[in-house]
Amino acid sequence: MPSIQWQKSTYSGDSINCVHIAANPTTGTVLLHESDEPGTVLTTSPVPFDHLIRALKAADQTQT
Repeated sequence: MPSIQWQKSTYSGDSINCVHIAANPTTGTVLLHESDEPGTVLTTSPVPFDHLIRALKAADQTQT
Protein backbone atom coordinates (compact mmCIF):
# COMPACT_ATOMS: atom_id res chain seq x y z
CA MET A 1 0.00 0.00 0.00
CA PRO A 2 1.47 3.40 -0.97
CA SER A 3 2.01 5.84 1.88
CA ILE A 4 -0.09 8.98 2.13
CA GLN A 5 1.85 12.20 1.57
CA TRP A 6 0.34 15.04 3.63
CA GLN A 7 0.78 18.60 2.40
CA LYS A 8 0.18 21.78 4.36
CA SER A 9 -2.49 23.93 2.79
CA THR A 10 -1.09 27.13 1.31
CA TYR A 11 -4.14 28.89 2.73
CA SER A 12 -2.79 28.21 6.22
CA GLY A 13 0.21 30.46 5.65
CA ASP A 14 2.80 30.43 8.44
CA SER A 15 0.29 29.54 11.13
CA ILE A 16 1.05 26.65 13.46
CA ASN A 17 -2.65 25.70 13.40
CA CYS A 18 -3.09 24.58 9.85
CA VAL A 19 -4.95 22.23 7.57
CA HIS A 20 -3.17 19.37 5.84
CA ILE A 21 -4.47 17.67 2.72
CA ALA A 22 -3.56 14.46 0.97
CA ALA A 23 -4.76 12.29 -1.87
CA ASN A 24 -5.27 8.64 -1.07
CA PRO A 25 -3.55 6.94 -4.03
CA THR A 26 -5.49 3.72 -3.48
CA THR A 27 -9.04 5.11 -3.34
CA GLY A 28 -8.68 8.48 -5.09
CA THR A 29 -10.27 10.24 -2.12
CA VAL A 30 -9.15 13.53 -0.62
CA LEU A 31 -8.11 13.53 3.04
CA LEU A 32 -8.03 16.53 5.38
CA HIS A 33 -6.91 17.01 8.97
CA GLU A 34 -5.94 19.86 11.27
CA SER A 35 -2.46 19.99 12.75
CA ASP A 36 -3.83 20.04 16.29
CA GLU A 37 -6.04 16.95 15.65
CA PRO A 38 -4.02 14.76 13.23
CA GLY A 39 -5.91 11.63 14.26
CA THR A 40 -9.23 13.06 13.07
CA VAL A 41 -9.32 12.75 9.30
CA LEU A 42 -12.11 13.93 7.02
CA THR A 43 -12.51 12.01 3.78
CA THR A 44 -14.23 13.28 0.66
CA SER A 45 -14.10 12.80 -3.08
CA PRO A 46 -12.49 15.26 -5.51
CA VAL A 47 -15.70 16.92 -6.78
CA PRO A 48 -17.08 18.02 -3.39
CA PHE A 49 -13.57 19.08 -2.36
CA ASP A 50 -13.34 21.25 -5.48
CA HIS A 51 -16.70 22.83 -4.60
CA LEU A 52 -15.45 23.54 -1.07
CA ILE A 53 -12.28 25.23 -2.33
CA ARG A 54 -14.23 27.33 -4.84
CA ALA A 55 -16.72 28.42 -2.14
CA LEU A 56 -13.90 29.35 0.25
CA LYS A 57 -12.12 31.37 -2.41
CA ALA A 58 -15.35 33.16 -3.35
CA ALA A 59 -16.09 33.96 0.30
CA ASP A 60 -12.53 35.25 0.77
CA GLN A 61 -12.91 37.60 -2.21
CA THR A 62 -16.12 39.10 -0.84
CA GLN A 63 -14.39 40.02 2.43
CA THR A 64 -11.62 42.10 0.88
